[in-house]
Amino acid sequence: MKYKVIERDSFQVVGIKREFSLVNGENLVGIPKLWDEVNEDGTVDLLLKLNNGQIKGVLGVCVTNSGTQSKQVMDYWVATEYDGDTPDGLLKFEVPASKWVVFEVHGPMPDAMQKAWNQIFSEWLPSSSYEHAGTPALEVYTDENPLSPDFYSEIWIPVK
Repeated sequence: MKYKVIERDSFQVVGIKREFSLVNGENLVGIPKLWDEVNEDGTVDLLLKLNNGQIKGVLGVCVTNSGTQSKQVMDYWVATEYDGDTPDGLLKFEVPASKWVVFEVHGPMPDAMQKAWNQIFSEWLPSSSYEHAGTPALEVYTDENPLSPDFYSEIWIPVK
């Protein structure tokens, strides 16, 4: 897996948020459906126009929902890095300062992204000297065709 390690101060994203169950892979079905919705209803186009941060594109922000009794649910944001007042109809989230391992993902969505997540957590992370920092992870999508066999995206894992 090709990756680089970077450090960033905290930054703000704006977007929409949904909660997904992690039981029986429900998130693996629900999140692609959410992407279909936001691509069809114009949310992605709005977020691309608002994008004024260092990370170019639309983000999937994966937040383990620690406020619940178990860690069987997560909040998933479709968002973009944005510096400014929160636009009407969107929510704001502060991504904490972190050291990130940024993995390249190549291939059509959602399969390439799901395979990369699996490989990171089953192979790369256990064999690396890093551990997950417990803060939100990011998926970064460009405005290219996500079904293209050579679509480029990224996974950002916060590490310590």
